[in-house]
Amino acid sequence: MVFENIKQNLDKVTKFYRLDNKEKELLLKYKAIHRAELVVGNKTYKAWRVQHNDALGPTKGGIRFHPNVSEDEVKALAFWMSLKTSLVGLPYGGAKGGVKVNPKELDDTQLEELSRSYVRAFHKVLGQDKDIPAPDVYTNQRIMAWMLDEYEKIKSRHEPGMITGKPIELGGCTLRSDATSRGGKIILDSFLEQVKKENPKLEKDKIRIVIQGFGNAGMNIAKMLYDDAYKIIAVSDSKGGVIDERGLDVEKLINIKHKTGSVINYKDAKIITNKELLELETDFLILAALENQITKQNADNVKASYILELANGPVTSEADDILSEKGIIVIPDILANSGGVIVSYCEWLQNRTGQAFEVEYLNNILKNKITEAFKKVYSLYKSEPTMNMRISAYIIAIKRILTAEKYRGNI
Repeated sequence: MVFENIKQNLDKVTKFYRLDNKEKELLLKYKAIHRAELVVGNKTYKAWRVQHNDALGPTKGGIRFHPNVSEDEVKALAFWMSLKTSLVGLPYGGAKGGVKVNPKELDDTQLEELSRSYVRAFHKVLGQDKDIPAPDVYTNQRIMAWMLDEYEKIKSRHEPGMITGKPIELGGCTLRSDATSRGGKIILDSFLEQVKKENPKLEKDKIRIVIQGFGNAGMNIAKMLYDDAYKIIAVSDSKGGVIDERGLDVEKLINIKHKTGSVINYKDAKIITNKELLELETDFLILAALENQITKQNADNVKASYILELANGPVTSEADDILSEKGIIVIPDILANSGGVIVSYCEWLQNRTGQAFEVEYLNNILKNKITEAFKKVYSLYKSEPTMNMRISAYIIAIKRILTAEKYRGNI
């Protein structure tokens, strides 16, 4: 299902940017699909490391631990990483990893063993010049630290650049923990600047924002927007959501989430379902959960004016068409959530050179790269009345990959 969306979007690209059969075949071809079974205690878990395209440089992409992980999903995520790194001008290709597991059912000892087992299974295809993992859904800097340690034990050398999203003490980067959200806010602000040219009366404190997903990315962007006077009227996590049209107290909400495990324990608001949240009337709907949240089944019920995809693939290709017909603008994932990989690139650079960059310098790299990508995507999008922002972003990213492939003599 997820990978089918990619094929459908490539078909849409060909309406605006001619792709011959060889180019399309190359884009859908994978460098390698690695599979393993990881044994922890008396249980076995399926695991994958998928490398899509490395024309622009070593592959890069996170590792997720989730009960619904599948090969189809990991392949799609690797493809999107190729486009994402290309779009923002990084010297990377795309990769992704996954383990089909519910990490909430594992204790710390089992989680560490699973993390180290993953590296033992795939260490031959990983490395700072080969394929560089990072955190993703239900993985974090502690898991990256275990993976780095296992890799360096196997290789008998230090190589901090083989993985990003690590603790600072092991070569991590200052901004990495909230980089995806930070980049998403820069994109939202940049988009709003453009919209305000058409509607000057649109002010921050009047804009209503709904956020689906209150994990690391959703929580951080909620705090950033709240601190900047935006009004957050509803949020949700895996257990449900809460709404208050007057605006939620995000700091209080975060404390409750940390203490109780869910936003539904916030007593000063009405409890709603995730389905209801997606269909709320709002200015911005930020999707910060998982893939396939808005589909052809519910797209017609969406009432947001704009959607920001902080998660990967939350809107299906068929839903895209319905939303476009309704006049709802979707700011695509490969642009909106690229802040994480931009800061991961900075971490990789630090590890390769032995330098430690100042926070201000890192912030400037993030802002400059993601803003430049936004300008290119928005400009192309506005130049063609029937094009949406996703297709605009795809075209820019694909052009760079295919140009690299042509220089290599592969097409």
